[in-house]
Amino acid sequence: MSYVPPHLRDSSSSTTTTTSKTSSITLDSDFTTTKLSYTSNSYPKNNNNNNSSSNLSSSFNASRWTSGALSPSVRSLSVPDPVFPQWKPSERVLRMKPEQIEEVRLRLNVDVTAAPDSTPAPAPIETFTDMCLHSSIMEDIAFHEYTRPTSIQAQAMPVALSGRDLLGCAETGSGKTAAFSIPMIQHCLAQPPVRRGDGPIALVLAPTRELAQQIEKEVKAFSRSLESFKTAIVVGGTNIAEQRSELRAGVDVVVATPGRFIDHLQQGNTSLSRVSFVVLDEADRMLDMGFEPQIREVMQNLPEKHQTLLFSATMPVEIEALAQEYLTSPVQVKVGKVSSPTANVSQILEKVSETEKIDRLLALLVEEASQAERSGHPFPLTIVFVERKTRCDEVAEALVAQGLHAVALHGGRTQSEREAALRDFRNGYTNILVATDVASRGLDVTGVAHVINLDLPKSMEDYVHRIGRTGRAGSMGLATSFYSDRDMFLVAHIKKAIADVESGNPVAFATGKVARRKEREAAAAHKEARISLSKLSMNGPASINIEDKYRFMIASSNIKREGAADSAWDD
Repeated sequence: MSYVPPHLRDSSSSTTTTTSKTSSITLDSDFTTTKLSYTSNSYPKNNNNNNSSSNLSSSFNASRWTSGALSPSVRSLSVPDPVFPQWKPSERVLRMKPEQIEEVRLRLNVDVTAAPDSTPAPAPIETFTDMCLHSSIMEDIAFHEYTRPTSIQAQAMPVALSGRDLLGCAETGSGKTAAFSIPMIQHCLAQPPVRRGDGPIALVLAPTRELAQQIEKEVKAFSRSLESFKTAIVVGGTNIAEQRSELRAGVDVVVATPGRFIDHLQQGNTSLSRVSFVVLDEADRMLDMGFEPQIREVMQNLPEKHQTLLFSATMPVEIEALAQEYLTSPVQVKVGKVSSPTANVSQILEKVSETEKIDRLLALLVEEASQAERSGHPFPLTIVFVERKTRCDEVAEALVAQGLHAVALHGGRTQSEREAALRDFRNGYTNILVATDVASRGLDVTGVAHVINLDLPKSMEDYVHRIGRTGRAGSMGLATSFYSDRDMFLVAHIKKAIADVESGNPVAFATGKVARRKEREAAAAHKEARISLSKLSMNGPASINIEDKYRFMIASSNIKREGAADSAWDD
């Protein structure tokens, strides 16, 4: 099926037959516009249905295409049905008993839930060899020296390889990109080859350009041995003409941000007709950024027969609703303490007035630079989070003026500037990245040792994602946060979470838009209370410590948030 923009849809002509569906896309070749008609058989959605390659070969008529430029004549080209081959792990895994499976999941800290009316979830697999992957993929895994799957990979990959829909929830830095990239490549290799004019076989949607670039890099890493395997990245801020040419030539995988991908669909540069593997990565972030209409546009126009993997760092009610609507009997996989401050990060809270924040930051980083120089070690990679784009540039300039190597990263920079900033930071040429929340999720830079919140975010959820840039892959990290009286509501939550982590208690809090709205309302009420307390302290004989007051005021907020917290997964 092809994508039809909403404003061109005619409800009066939406009648379909039970035997076939017709779609079309437009291609450019040598400045000639050619119309291609696609006809595909309709079929019920059944992610576990297996089609043999021999049955597909008759409908896959590559001779309809000629080499070189397309002729201006109209050609009819059938869309081959997707193939969902029967996958099996090694015999050793197949022989595992239920108690052994549970023992492995316990060791990996993996929680797995399958729908009551569906078959049990596949067993976790702790070696790539036991996953029975394509030989080319195994060659690339060995080339990049991947030794053992991470927890999310061990459980999510068997689910994806088996053809089932997946709802995955794991903390950042857990290896989830490879968890969906490897099964996606294996799925693409089972399909008839992509031809010029075909839409992609697999589609990955991500919230930001930086995350999309990281995903494409990972996909290319595990398909380097496949000469004919093509990927395309479709994001804003880059040349759309180059993307158009790449898409129309035919690609196996498209990694895209939702807005730019919709642009290409509306222009007829690509099609959804062959998409049979869909990944929604950082889905909670995409909803936060307002991409829900674009996500729904894509999901509602997919062929009926497709597999969907949804990954989210948090599990708010909005994600649960999205999963319920677009996933079929998904297997839910949760790894680790999702959406909680990691125990691998030492957290420091320092009260600083707004006017003194930049001076305190300069003093802190200059001292760290001096210590690094005395010890003969390089300056530790550091991310400084700020609230606004203008403040981002201001802070970066102040750091550079002090002789420090710093660069700014925010949505106001061009794509080439953002790529250069990240490249210099990853390579260690620049060791301080000053960023807005554009870098709080999905930014995977190895070796970030220190995260500094010059300005605290508005919610606990954003705080967790920020400090999650350090302490990754089992390493230790440091997070320093400056706060003032206006931040006391969030600071009370952070202190409670730190105390819970130190005592070994689980940390849980509500996430998503609804929870954040309630959090803002509670913060506003507490701000009013703080103002009232300040007035009382001015009129009374004794001063009142506002920070101490908030320790008790947080209790009322916890009561209000219990309903919202029930919607989050327990950690």
